[in-house]
Amino acid sequence: MPTPLHLVTRPAQAAIRRWVVEAFPRHGGGVVDYDAPLGDPGLFDPDGATWRIHADFPGMLAGGLAALMLQTLHPLALAGVWDHSNFREDLVGRLRRTTTFVGGTTYAPRAAAEALIERVRHIHDHVHGVAEDGRPYDANDPALLTWVHVTEAYSFLQGYRRYSHIALPDGAADRYYDESRRVAEALGARDVPRSEVEVAAYFRQVRPTLAWTERTRVVLDVLGKVRLPVPAAGLSRDVFLHAGAALLPEWAQRMLRRTPVQRAQARMAAHALWAVAPVFRAALTEGIAAHACRRLGRDPRSLHRWNVVVRRSGQTTRASPS
Repeated sequence: MPTPLHLVTRPAQAAIRRWVVEAFPRHGGGVVDYDAPLGDPGLFDPDGATWRIHADFPGMLAGGLAALMLQTLHPLALAGVWDHSNFREDLVGRLRRTTTFVGGTTYAPRAAAEALIERVRHIHDHVHGVAEDGRPYDANDPALLTWVHVTEAYSFLQGYRRYSHIALPDGAADRYYDESRRVAEALGARDVPRSEVEVAAYFRQVRPTLAWTERTRVVLDVLGKVRLPVPAAGLSRDVFLHAGAALLPEWAQRMLRRTPVQRAQARMAAHALWAVAPVFRAALTEGIAAHACRRLGRDPRSLHRWNVVVRRSGQTTRASPS
């Protein structure tokens, strides 16, 4: 039976559904089959944190944009994008490929998820060169892979906390970091943080190597002008981009030279996205996460509840459903 939220917001749900499908095709162009083989959980435990956090579209999109902003501060990581990417002409394509990779490695059957990882490893084999400051860079460098992973995992987690309307139970954040690192490690990352404490220590360690450069400014300018192939493209971009900026840690806000006006815009966008986030959930009931649940004979609505939390020590505790 439809809930009152579904009935009241039904026209908006249809528009949002078209918005998401047009901007970010949910089946990766038909490459990945999320419906078979039956019973295959893929790389992650369906009862774990990764399936739940990655099922929240507003938090994931805002978090992904926050991660891109953070990544512009690493000169070697930025050099690879600068030299080997067509981000100036096709930033939407880059966002779609990232969405496909994260969604596929989270929800696809194991063989398909491993194939996505192997494909990215092959692409990385060709991404190397010399940065502006004369240092060599290589996309297969474990340190760079760890940086990209940590910025994404941190931002996705903050997006979930800020916009999902679901409280994280004790231990869930640490479990998410501990789970999600397996994709980074499969790509070649090493010494990947496994908890919130370790992530905070990692950022303290890496901050002296980060810098604002002219390339940072250029990439952020391109990001600020990207046009998604959806109605109200400028408004949609501004809401999600500023809502993503609201997720940045304070030290990154300062390094990215966020002005008082930009910070105010971020606060307003964060409030706006938080307000509309439940409508996104009501609208997006047939995405890849739902297909993955049905592949395992599960109710997709279970992704919006936290019933079991496994702490890093291996002890299992019960958490109240949210």
